[in-house]
Amino acid sequence: MSAFSTGFQSELADLMRWRRDVRHFRTDPIDEAALLRCLDSFNLAPSVGLSEPWRLMRVDSAPARAAAVANFEAANSAALAGYNGDRAALYAGLKLSGMMDAPVHLAVWCDDATPKGAGLGAATMPEMRRYSVVGAITQFWLAARAAGLGVGWVSILDPAQLARDLDAPPAWQLIAYLCVGWPLEDSQTPELETAGWEARAPALPVLRR
Repeated sequence: MSAFSTGFQSELADLMRWRRDVRHFRTDPIDEAALLRCLDSFNLAPSVGLSEPWRLMRVDSAPARAAAVANFEAANSAALAGYNGDRAALYAGLKLSGMMDAPVHLAVWCDDATPKGAGLGAATMPEMRRYSVVGAITQFWLAARAAGLGVGWVSILDPAQLARDLDAPPAWQLIAYLCVGWPLEDSQTPELETAGWEARAPALPVLRR
């Protein structure tokens, strides 16, 4: 396999550096063709047994979005109740969702019942299907960032309730609720680090056995 040029490798490192979780969006619409080009990255993603278990759902209707927002607000209130003192005050000031402004909402699911791939690689580790979906999301995220779009992953949700509200098939498991749009600003620093919630580790520890 041939190596890419050093210039490309440097730009790829920059892309990963600039790939941030975005929660502050402009409300401008996204060109549909540009969004579809980013979504094409799912077709390039690897998956266990070539099962391609990802399933995408555009959450466009007002009732569906309202249900998702209500879900987040309830889960966020419950999460806040789990903190005390300064940590609770800091949590209360965090913006943890761009759902109200992002023009595109995507619910990404894993179809655990897919016959594609005939179960190869998933018999001993069935969670590999869900890991495959996460890998595909990462590729989409990088493609979106390369196009100037921002993506925010909303994880403070009740997935079972969301599945009911969005009428997802029983075998589908929620992996991600993504907000997609034009970011208000670009930053290489994670927003949680800027807010003082947590800091990045200085280096990756690698164990040897």
